[in-house]
Amino acid sequence: MKISIRRSRRAAIAVALGSVLALTATACGDDGSGSGGDKGDAGNGKGKIVFWDNNGGVRTDIWKEVIADFQKANPDIKVEYVGIASTEYQSKVDTAIQGGGLPDVGGVGAAMLAGFSAQNALEPLDDRLAKSSLSGKLNEKMVESLKAAGGGDGTLYSIPTSANNGVLYYRTDLFKKAGLDEPTTWDKFYEAASKLTNSKKNEFGYTIRGGAGSIAQALDAAYGQSGITSFWNGDKTTLNDPKNVAALEKYAALYKKDTPAADLNNDFTKMVAQWDSGTIGMLNHNLGSYQDHLKALGAGKFRGIPQPIGAGGKRVQVSNPVDGLGIFKSSKNKDAAWKFIEFATSHAENSKFNKSAGQVPSNNDAAKDSWISEAEPTKLAAAALTDGSTSIVQLPYYLPDWNTISKADNEPNFQKVLLGDMSAKDFLDTMAEQLNKAQAEWKEQNG
Repeated sequence: MKISIRRSRRAAIAVALGSVLALTATACGDDGSGSGGDKGDAGNGKGKIVFWDNNGGVRTDIWKEVIADFQKANPDIKVEYVGIASTEYQSKVDTAIQGGGLPDVGGVGAAMLAGFSAQNALEPLDDRLAKSSLSGKLNEKMVESLKAAGGGDGTLYSIPTSANNGVLYYRTDLFKKAGLDEPTTWDKFYEAASKLTNSKKNEFGYTIRGGAGSIAQALDAAYGQSGITSFWNGDKTTLNDPKNVAALEKYAALYKKDTPAADLNNDFTKMVAQWDSGTIGMLNHNLGSYQDHLKALGAGKFRGIPQPIGAGGKRVQVSNPVDGLGIFKSSKNKDAAWKFIEFATSHAENSKFNKSAGQVPSNNDAAKDSWISEAEPTKLAAAALTDGSTSIVQLPYYLPDWNTISKADNEPNFQKVLLGDMSAKDFLDTMAEQLNKAQAEWKEQNG
């Protein structure tokens, strides 16, 4: 749904997660009421709360473990878990904001914060965090990133649980057999994609994401090859720069030539499952699927390395949003909801969750746990992001229409590009026009 923000706000200041997760953001003013004027209630800190998981299915098992631990420690609180697929989460929340039925607590990542806060659906959490045992225990860069994504006035609407990063997974056994070098550059990536493909044997060099969530991966490939390091050039996006157009043309041309035809409709769960069970050489995904690959393939058959380096010797990639947990303003049991967030982001539980997810913990003590150095992709990603080899193109999560533009409006168009029914130039021009308009509106409202 398209969200219009009518209240004037101060422009947000971009804050980095290390050198990586800088986000510029906005939010609407707060009149103290939630959706439909429902201010909710603090409750008595007991009873039942409803939790919506924004990555249901993928994270269901680990969240149920965290919930079981929480209920054991808090026997007077019952948590009803509702798992919602990541591709459906935003629309479900938007519908509930307008029609009622929001949960007490739910996943609220940086990419969706602007849209939810623009509808005045989230409870400010600054005071609760300041008085909490979590105060000073969370990664400050992640906290600041969520503040930037959710409010021009610096209001915190979500407590960070984790940070993510893009990874190129490749089958070391297949590469060794074919005599291929590690795909550390885009040239080596394309060479491997071609050499590992034998469609008659159902063997492919790469699996491309053509279904839900395809846009971020496509932009990663475009900016990664073009070497352009900023999403904006003044008030206009660099998205449809000729270098990005040429890069996306080359990347999209892999479809059905060096990738399975089924990739057209694959979201990340199907793509990951296909890679884990088949004979496909490479997969682009994030740290979150590492444990799946480990279970399916074993430690000796694959590696997860940072994204390829471009011709200029520089690695460029698009930003990955911080994930978190928020309380919906209409909740009638906010104190109990806060207890759940506080518990879930404690040292032990945050470590357990992120070890399962393969992501970077938000709790500073959890981030020191030994499993992180044992998870090679996480260790390599962290090094790449701090050694000066990587430039991050900050996606405009602060635009309330960002998720709509990058998902509902343009995922079908990217499928047309893969099928050859739309040129890469027309695709990027269309998306660029929408983003330039959204940016102009945002600047006018925040002037």
